[in-house]
Amino acid sequence: MSSYDPNNIFAKILRGELPAYKVYEDDRACAFLDIMPRAPGHTLVIPKAPARNILDIAAGDLGHVMTVTQTIARAALKAFAAEGITIQQFNEAAGGQVVFHLHVHVIPRHAGVALKPPASFKEEAAVLAQHAQKLVDALKG
Repeated sequence: MSSYDPNNIFAKILRGELPAYKVYEDDRACAFLDIMPRAPGHTLVIPKAPARNILDIAAGDLGHVMTVTQTIARAALKAFAAEGITIQQFNEAAGGQVVFHLHVHVIPRHAGVALKPPASFKEEAAVLAQHAQKLVDALKG
């Protein structure tokens, strides 16, 4: 397994070098919209700790990421009137990982609506901003 690359796109987002539609942030985790969503509200939850994937993250940091994932999932159900949530997490290229910073996908789902293919289109900025605001509002209660 390769080592952690501090110049991956998510590390750059954490350092403020690249923009993101953030919906949640604390001292240990950050959640932001996927700009190539597979469904409206598709959110990524990442640790602030430099972890390549689930195989090398400290247990406490992983636990916190999963707690935030659950919080985002509950908010996404409300914000997008979803009927279910798909949670995905990939490790290493053979496991489907593309960005090598641990991340968990939270995807709101509706019965009978298929997910868009991965990385098939980039969503419009105005739509992403609207979806981010819906999630932020749902997180506030």
